[in-house]
Amino acid sequence: MLLLLAMFIRPYMFFAEVTCYSFFLTVICPLVAMDANFLFSVFIFLASACLVVPLASRFKLGSVLGYLVVGLLIGPYGFALIHNPERVMSFAEFGVVMMLFIIGLELEPSKLWRLRHAILGLGSLQVLLSILVITGILLYFNYRWQSSLAIGMALALSSTAMVLKMLEEKNLLRTFEGEFSFAVLLFQDIAVIPILIVLPLLAVNGDIEPLQHASPALSDLNKWQLALVDIAAIAAVILTGRYLSRHLFIMVAKTNLRELFTAFSLALVVGTALLMDIIGLSPALGAFVAGLVLANSEYKRTLESDIEPFKGLLLGLFFISVGMTMNIHLIRIKPVEIFSAVALLIVIKGIVLYLLGRLFKLTNLQALGFAMALAQGGEFAFVLFQYAQGYTVLSEERVRFFTLVVALSMSFAPLLMALYQRLIVPRFVSTIPPKAYDDIQSEHDIILAGYGRFGQTIGAFLNAQKIPHTILEKDPERIELLRKFGYQGYFGDASRLDLLKGAGAEKAKVLIIAIADIESSLEIVRMVRESFPDITIFARARNRRHAWELDKAGVHNFRREVFDASLAMAEDIMIHLGYKEELVRRRARMYARHDKKTLKESFRVFEQEPELISLAMQARQELELLLEESD
Repeated sequence: MLLLLAMFIRPYMFFAEVTCYSFFLTVICPLVAMDANFLFSVFIFLASACLVVPLASRFKLGSVLGYLVVGLLIGPYGFALIHNPERVMSFAEFGVVMMLFIIGLELEPSKLWRLRHAILGLGSLQVLLSILVITGILLYFNYRWQSSLAIGMALALSSTAMVLKMLEEKNLLRTFEGEFSFAVLLFQDIAVIPILIVLPLLAVNGDIEPLQHASPALSDLNKWQLALVDIAAIAAVILTGRYLSRHLFIMVAKTNLRELFTAFSLALVVGTALLMDIIGLSPALGAFVAGLVLANSEYKRTLESDIEPFKGLLLGLFFISVGMTMNIHLIRIKPVEIFSAVALLIVIKGIVLYLLGRLFKLTNLQALGFAMALAQGGEFAFVLFQYAQGYTVLSEERVRFFTLVVALSMSFAPLLMALYQRLIVPRFVSTIPPKAYDDIQSEHDIILAGYGRFGQTIGAFLNAQKIPHTILEKDPERIELLRKFGYQGYFGDASRLDLLKGAGAEKAKVLIIAIADIESSLEIVRMVRESFPDITIFARARNRRHAWELDKAGVHNFRREVFDASLAMAEDIMIHLGYKEELVRRRARMYARHDKKTLKESFRVFEQEPELISLAMQARQELELLLEESD
């Protein structure tokens, strides 16, 4: 209340000061306090990451594996440069909160509704089946049922931070396997809440109190009252995000202070996570809901750009802290047991995920990618193991053992994804037989090669005037779309001589090359010049260098793809600013003629940089004089 009152008194400066100070107290101070040699620790974190992560990326293993290696090297079980990995992780987990906030921003409610079957159906089946299978195996190895169930619930979860980071790096987040992975991860984050409720019920000693909410103020409430508090908190986040946040954003934006907007963005995430933590819900889930509510906000992109750097830094710190928890001394003591447990965990979860992926209509390749992405353990397992130890459900020795198993499975996850992309995907793709090109028998005066953005405009203009032409396009989807709209086109590669002959190139008068790829365009030009010297070529030029290459190959009829559109927009801008339309149009025509003449002249010295620069400077002076004289 005091903060709100002060915001009305000093709405801008006070808000900035309080927000930054609160962020410093709640986020930065714990990191400073955990080690007397704070600056040295920061230097070790940054320097080691800068050395190791680029090496991992260089070998296409991804940054996640690099961060894990950094944590292993500098942690207490490596060179012991940094101690207390648990305290580092408690701070670094805020990176997961920020990541889920940004994911929520990028999701629209319609997309979430579309994934509802995957979230509720696939997600729930994955968690339940994984728990049942892992629990059954542990019971077979004579674990107590309480311990088996606790371990099964912890190992059923996957790493939200790691999986989403890997999918993003490998451009798989918007694929079917990426969307299904996100749906399952979202359900797993929700499932943490009932798991935390079940764990105290497994306590060996009956006098142990059940798990309480984080806030002592809520400790006296019964379960129905707590449920109402949880619902009210989530409703408050939704209502604030939908109705109040816009006015706050406008108020902050009026200051024209970018740092204030950054402070407000951080305060939004920190406040939501803090509220969820107070009522005993997952801070990451609360941040996701907040992001989802703000997905349609006009300030969405600004929020993303403000939080992205903090998210990246904290996520890197999180992965480093996971690496620091890997007790490699246990590997020397129990190498067979540990690596067998890691392999068994990955295989069990992988099989369950693959079968569920196939059940939910994923292809073999998509189901494999889905399974390999989620087959590892997750960061929530570290928290659940600590709770289980506190309730004497698990012994300290077993907690250390399974913590290492989860950390090792997470370290193998980037390798599995690299294996999927570099070995499995090419093998599956190579087994798909290529579609045969059409048998082309056409004789028109015009052949249009390429029906992308550039070619479609030309084709539409010719069709509107009922001028017959033959379309060649090597993308089968474009041809199918063309035929759906009632037009004739052929699936074929214009760089093949036999297909050009079938398209009537020997009798055609004009060949239009509208292909985007520069090398393919030049290859077609060389072949046509050699085989069909009488045909006139009109070509799409991607840039000035491509135009020069076309000119060298004997093609003098070309158009640079963005020149006309850019010049037309420049005309519209000047007219909008109040310049006379007739004058602007005349100047634009003069500019286009002068540019065309200058481009042709530049071809003589295109590979001689000093002469080319001199010609460009001379042409600029000529253009300025020419436009001044046009007034």
